[in-house]
Amino acid sequence: MDRIIVADDHPLFRAALGSAIARAAPGAAVEETPSLAGAREALARGGVDLLLLDLRLSDSEGFAGLAGVRSDFPAVPVVVVSASEDAATIARAMAFGAAGFIPKSATLAEMVEALTAILSGETWAPALPEMPQSEPIEQRIATLTPSQLKILIGLQQGRLNKQIAFDLGVTEATIKAHLTGVFRKLGVQTRTQAVIAARALSLET
Repeated sequence: MDRIIVADDHPLFRAALGSAIARAAPGAAVEETPSLAGAREALARGGVDLLLLDLRLSDSEGFAGLAGVRSDFPAVPVVVVSASEDAATIARAMAFGAAGFIPKSATLAEMVEALTAILSGETWAPALPEMPQSEPIEQRIATLTPSQLKILIGLQQGRLNKQIAFDLGVTEATIKAHLTGVFRKLGVQTRTQAVIAARALSLET
């Protein structure tokens, strides 16, 4: 039996997704949560077949949540559900490793079609004209290890090395060592350039 997590802070949309799941995967066990933290707790318990993730949650904004989940739980396919449904956002979500993208404007039939395809191992996204190619920086960020991604998010938040070290429970020397790898993977040479690159994690760039 499939176990599917729905992470969205709008109860009505969670209900709509639940209806679509019931048709696409009858008998699936559906767990709902309004937060990224709740989704991570569910993922940590294991046995999750699919995560439906909103890009705007109370504790996560933009692509950081998606990138983090893909880094920490690479075996779990993630479908982005979002009211931001322009071609660039869809392309960037797929570049960060989403298995699919369901716009919040989608009909029930479209949601069922998307979920059916994704649960069978395919990818699914709306057919949009002239969908732009994903920018290399998204692909580079997607190669970061879980620790490197957490450090990049710390840089984006303006935290000092010692603050990031405290957050992660490591030494400041460890952070400095990790930064070398972060810079190399992002193709940057300075902390400022890394912060600029981290803007790719935001919805509005």
